[in-house]
Amino acid sequence: MGGVEDNEPPSKRVKASSRELKGVSNGLKQPSTYSFGASMARPLASQGDGEIIGSKGIKKVEFVRIIAETLYSLGYSKTGACLEEESGIPFHSPAVGIFIQQILDGNWDASLTSLRKIGITDESIVKSASFIILQQKFFELLDHEKSMEALKTLRTEISPLSINSNRVRELSFFILSPKFRITGVSGQRSAKPKARSEILEELQNLLPPTVMIPDRRLLQLVEQALDLQREACVFHNSDVGDTSLFTNHHCGRDQIPSQTVQILQEHQDEVWYLQFSQNGKYLASSSSDNSAIIWEVGLDGKVSLKHRLIGHQKPVSSIAWSPDNDQILTCGIEEVVRRWDVTSGECLRVYEKGLLGLVSCSWSPDGKCVFSGLTDKSIIMWDMDGKEIECLKGQKTIRISDLQITSDGKFIISICKETMILLIDRESRSERCIEEEQMIVSFTLSRDNKYLLVSLVNEELHLWSIENHIQLVTKYKGHKRSRFLVRACFGGLEQAFIASGSEDAQVYIWHRGSGELIETLEGHSGAVNCISWNPANPHMLASASDDRSIRIWGLKQLHSKQKGKEKSTSNNGIHYCNGATV
Repeated sequence: MGGVEDNEPPSKRVKASSRELKGVSNGLKQPSTYSFGASMARPLASQGDGEIIGSKGIKKVEFVRIIAETLYSLGYSKTGACLEEESGIPFHSPAVGIFIQQILDGNWDASLTSLRKIGITDESIVKSASFIILQQKFFELLDHEKSMEALKTLRTEISPLSINSNRVRELSFFILSPKFRITGVSGQRSAKPKARSEILEELQNLLPPTVMIPDRRLLQLVEQALDLQREACVFHNSDVGDTSLFTNHHCGRDQIPSQTVQILQEHQDEVWYLQFSQNGKYLASSSSDNSAIIWEVGLDGKVSLKHRLIGHQKPVSSIAWSPDNDQILTCGIEEVVRRWDVTSGECLRVYEKGLLGLVSCSWSPDGKCVFSGLTDKSIIMWDMDGKEIECLKGQKTIRISDLQITSDGKFIISICKETMILLIDRESRSERCIEEEQMIVSFTLSRDNKYLLVSLVNEELHLWSIENHIQLVTKYKGHKRSRFLVRACFGGLEQAFIASGSEDAQVYIWHRGSGELIETLEGHSGAVNCISWNPANPHMLASASDDRSIRIWGLKQLHSKQKGKEKSTSNNGIHYCNGATV
């Protein structure tokens, strides 16, 4: 029948469903007595093909089949069989049941015939499934040292499919060079046959879900529902704690950092910029007092001064952390860029370009190059020793500008005109633009390189998708801006929130997905110029202000007591999703 004899004892060849075999492979080693043959021999009774349950048009037959698949995948074969018996709804059609058993038995020729009887209309899928089956047949023949039969299968069955030609050539090597049967071609794949249950899983992933239900489909649906609930929860900001299926997901407002837990007052003038390191262990700030400061974030969440960086002759307008968090760039207004060592606080290099001033700074993703915007509107790149590598001429930036490089190094992003952001492909030198109707104040790039958050003079923040086609996604409103440079940021768990400074001395926080304004934080006495959300701690936020201070925001302190003592507020407690706190 086209199968390959094997010497497995009968106990290993009990007829079982793919779900049962999958359960065994997942450690669910429950004995199985269920047989597709027994199930498919029964009359189909009333399957309720047209019956709908619930309010969303769910077909009862699909619902029952998915429950049965779940039971089998969990190893509850008897219960699954009882469900089929009582409902009259078979887990698979009789034709599919026969096909599955033929695969498990290694009856390859018969399975190819059955493949065309199970309702697949797409010929390309039939060919791909046939390739998987015949390749397994080929390997099992080789494994039983039947090289001539394997060669015949390759020539008369696999090659005529006219697909996957590279793999066909690899298979021919296994015939011609026996050593490849152990090492594989180019050391990649050996000639050992897979377990038949693995072949069944490959076929399951290939065939339409109406023919073979995707593995663990009910679990996928539940996980999707949980994801949607979290996305709809405007306060979801923690992955701590267990998820329950018994209640709908809910987080309280206390998940958002909204209480001042520390005030830093080491700067002598307005604080213009601040940014946490990627690992969240440090915070850097810059000021119109011509200095920058590196702060260290302790394990208890307390922030302390580590180094004061002195050397600039003008106010320090921007900061950029190296990818490894070991170094930092600071840029003075139309002055120079300085590179500092975080551990020692030493200035390692000064970058300058003749009589031109520098207006921005950024790193290449590998940390080996430094980028800066110049006052002549060009963008320059240096190596670490200060050697100029290239310079992009033309109107690539403006005098007060943000400059960022995507983490894959493919794009340079800068403000090239008052109302336009330029995305430059570093390899092709092609350019794409984001055009706004209002003057652009600043922008920031999301961690996944898919979105730009643009701050405008008309007191709006615009979220743009830049992954494929550039398009406006959401607008955020509420903060105040009339004269100063005010910056915003992404933040929170999976960057689910948007935070912005404001000239009314408050911090504004929106839920990114819905655009809903969820918090305004009071405490500063001057305009809030910049916000940074700790990327390693979704419950820590920092704000920089004209009042010369930096505020560290955390979760609201808990008032409950434990064992007669108030809980420590150094880490603001441990807050769980679903509204619970401890």
